[in-house]
Amino acid sequence: MSDTPELVIANGTVVNNFGRQLAHIVVRDGRIERLVDAAGPVPAATRTIDAAGLLVIPGGVDGHCHVAQVTGRFRTLDDYRTTSTAALWGGTTTIIDFGIPRDARETPLAAVLNKKELARDSRCDVALHGSVVSWDETVPWQLEQLAAEGIRSVKMYTTNRGTTMADGDTILKVMREMVRLDGLTYIHAEHDPIIADCTRQHADDGRIGIGHLHRTRPELAEEVSVKETLAMAEYTGAPVYFVHQSTPGAVDLVAEARGRGQAAYSETCPHYLTLDDSVYGSVMPEWYACCPPMRSPQTVAALRERLAAGAIHTVASDHSCYDLTQKRERTDDIREMPHGLPGVETRMPVTFTALMEAARGARVEDFVEVFSAGPARINALHRKGTIAPGFDADLVIFDPAEKRVVDGGALHMGTDFSPFDGRTLTGWPAVVVSAGRVVVDGDGFHDPGPVGRFVPRAGFREHQAATTPVLIPAAQATR
Repeated sequence: MSDTPELVIANGTVVNNFGRQLAHIVVRDGRIERLVDAAGPVPAATRTIDAAGLLVIPGGVDGHCHVAQVTGRFRTLDDYRTTSTAALWGGTTTIIDFGIPRDARETPLAAVLNKKELARDSRCDVALHGSVVSWDETVPWQLEQLAAEGIRSVKMYTTNRGTTMADGDTILKVMREMVRLDGLTYIHAEHDPIIADCTRQHADDGRIGIGHLHRTRPELAEEVSVKETLAMAEYTGAPVYFVHQSTPGAVDLVAEARGRGQAAYSETCPHYLTLDDSVYGSVMPEWYACCPPMRSPQTVAALRERLAAGAIHTVASDHSCYDLTQKRERTDDIREMPHGLPGVETRMPVTFTALMEAARGARVEDFVEVFSAGPARINALHRKGTIAPGFDADLVIFDPAEKRVVDGGALHMGTDFSPFDGRTLTGWPAVVVSAGRVVVDGDGFHDPGPVGRFVPRAGFREHQAATTPVLIPAAQATR
């Protein structure tokens, strides 16, 4: 066996969430072997990529994707090959998908094991969340089996009655089990009685088409649900993670809970940081059918302020790959439309652009936190989200000044539109390395085949206690 490492990324500015340094990154057997002070010579390697003048960040971790998802009569049009390929094009090297029961006949355990089998075709690494819709006496055993598989989080919906909604009793009981199993409770927080009543009133008035979506799901519904769920989490002692928060009020409620000592986290999505509810008055409002909906320009601006202030812990895509044929089938009735947006490929440039525009002096380190390090740490993913010896060689080289215009037709997500089509965004990946393999460079995509690994996760509190990032000063790096 040769002593020569497979890859060296030379002369780059290595940016972690906790600092930066000029270094050569030495990669062997899919992991980072060492960082070498860039003042020294470039180590020999089978392949060397010169990153002089560019930034090198950890590969992205997208904690919220829906791959091959069946909801009612709709199925997203992607599979793991398509979505993982798009993720890599967008600088994301690990995705976390959901095993959500498609109906009452599928158990939480069966839903996850089905996704785990499908993930064998992935080009990037994959972790999974479970999901519980209704409680029965088998649920504790099923959650134990999921934990044994390395699946330590469970998502529940506080809305969508009749399909994915879990009632309050179920949420509280699952939270207790997740405490017992050292897991993390994921919550889609929208107050169902408010939404159901508001939607019914709009339907009675004949205002139920896509142009009225944002009026049927008010900000109050999200914030009331967050407040209720935080109370249950406080009562049970359960760590809780709120997906796709779209209002500053929701984020502030989580921040207040953290101030009281709760383990609570806020996620938002690129579309809530950049798009406002004027899109529902556009010529193609169906492009923006998602729940929660886009909010007012004032709310979007305030949400970006929370991102810049560090109150938002992760930015995830909530990737759902429907196409326009599916979206346009029932634009006259939002209750019959599929909701969700494609976004796994554009998460990097949209988030980077939003953060850099949100505050003067915003740092790339802050972007790395919400794009890579935070999702890896919160979701207890060993060896992800940091460029350091022993971590997986998941790396992205990019120029923070590079601008491109989004062309939805040129993306790789398996659909025919992007909600960001025509927008100029900054911070695109130039080179992507996944598990030590160069998968994207100036020559395009180099398909590694179905090499993506299923990544088991550690216990939530165990991992948080063990995670202590330390900057390796350049002067002390290996020469």
